[in-house]
Amino acid sequence: MNEIRLLLAEDQELIRSSLQIVLEMEEDLVITTAVENGEEALNYCEKDQPDLILMDVNMPVMNGIEATKRIKEKYPQIKIIILTTFQEMDYVIEALQAGAEGYLLKAIDTKDLVAGIRVVAKGGHLINQEVAKQLFSGYIHKTDSSLQQNADRYGLSKRELEVLRCLSDGLSNQVIAEKLFLSMGTVKNYISNLYSKLEVTNRKEALAKAEQEKLV
Repeated sequence: MNEIRLLLAEDQELIRSSLQIVLEMEEDLVITTAVENGEEALNYCEKDQPDLILMDVNMPVMNGIEATKRIKEKYPQIKIIILTTFQEMDYVIEALQAGAEGYLLKAIDTKDLVAGIRVVAKGGHLINQEVAKQLFSGYIHKTDSSLQQNADRYGLSKRELEVLRCLSDGLSNQVIAEKLFLSMGTVKNYISNLYSKLEVTNRKEALAKAEQEKLV
């Protein structure tokens, strides 16, 4: 069985260590190094190119999307699987556009992660099923120019529009904060701004107005 040389890029030490322990139990998987951010991953690739990188999205210094872009530009032969906790469509699209071969949630079962690594290493592509369904079932329609024009009429920023979409999906403030990498206080501020700009006083009114004005 051919060895697959892996690089782990993950800023959370516990997750990074756990992944390393689990993956090193597989005979064909070899962890060449484990780094804390995208810049370290890029620097390592300049010295030694792994076969595949497991790349976290949200890291300090350089995030996983930017690191993917830069690594793919210099070393297109390196396979990259993006790992994230959140099913954020913007990141899926950016990762795929940057050249990533796969996109998986960290909560995936270990055996499925290992199987996915082997699939990608052999030249395949791997996208979480739920992500793929959302990606190809109308997301593009939601981000078209007409929707942005409607948002512009109310002076909504791109981030406010993202928060409004989350509200329309029925997400709580806590889930919105996690999904958009924001603090709870920041989310509440965005929601307050939305109410003001839409001239409403609560979530129910905001969602009715958003649907009426085709903002989501």
